Amino acid sequence: MKSNQKFIFTSAVIAASALWSLAPRIAHAEPSPALDRVSIWLGGYRADIDGFASVRDPGNNVDTGDQQFLSGQKTVQRARLDWLIMDSQGFSVDYFRVKDDSSRSIERPFSFGGVNYTATGRVAADTTLDIGNFSYRWWFGDSSNKNIFGLGLGAAYYKLDATLRASVGVGPLTYDTIQRTDESGWAPLVTLGWRTQVSDQVRIYADLSGVRKNGDDLSGTITNAAIGAEWFPWKNIGVGAEYASTRIRLKQKDDASTARVRLELDGPAVYLRMRF
Repeated sequence: MKSNQKFIFTSAVIAASALWSLAPRIAHAEPSPALDRVSIWLGGYRADIDGFASVRDPGNNVDTGDQQFLSGQKTVQRARLDWLIMDSQGFSVDYFRVKDDSSRSIERPFSFGGVNYTATGRVAADTTLDIGNFSYRWWFGDSSNKNIFGLGLGAAYYKLDATLRASVGVGPLTYDTIQRTDESGWAPLVTLGWRTQVSDQVRIYADLSGVRKNGDDLSGTITNAAIGAEWFPWKNIGVGAEYASTRIRLKQKDDASTARVRLELDGPAVYLRMRF
């Protein structure tokens, strides 16, 4: 992580520790055994990634269509912190990054004036996307419930640094365009969660979250879904394994052109789990 990301995460850990130390004074009962006062997740998942991009620039006669520029596996780092301030309410902070630099050749047939042509070219994308989620969560259940459901409302911080380059040629003519995006901001976030305790050492969970960004220049949606299990061979330290899926849809517009990026990530994840 960069220095500002480390600062944010360290601050969150300090805040969580302070809230945890105050928790016995705030709460008079124990939370559900499916929850922890403080929960830390460090790891990531080995995802199969499919990336698609398109650039349309009518002024320069460039329209690449939807082109797959990324296909393969990549490890996506992820960190998460959950803490309770009461027995069934608390906060959650989540961060992950997607980074890639790829290119792909394109070949697109078309007809004009009754004559068939073939447009050839290349689409290149250099993309770094940082997503940080912060939500306030309500869990419906108390110490007598081993099976609970949760709802969260909050905000997601996003930072997109992307450059899309497109070059299309027809015969001796070549057209080029570059679309650069360097945007950051906040968007509303909704999360859903489910937790159940199988035994003192084993728990099963599922999470779903969605972010929608509206704007004149940059807009899109980001959804995350995961189902997994936790195993704690020791009281405070264990491992988590899950299958996660992420869908990212972004559109960048300016006066002359429109660029679209679509990323799909699916794969297994492993986390070091710490609870207090």
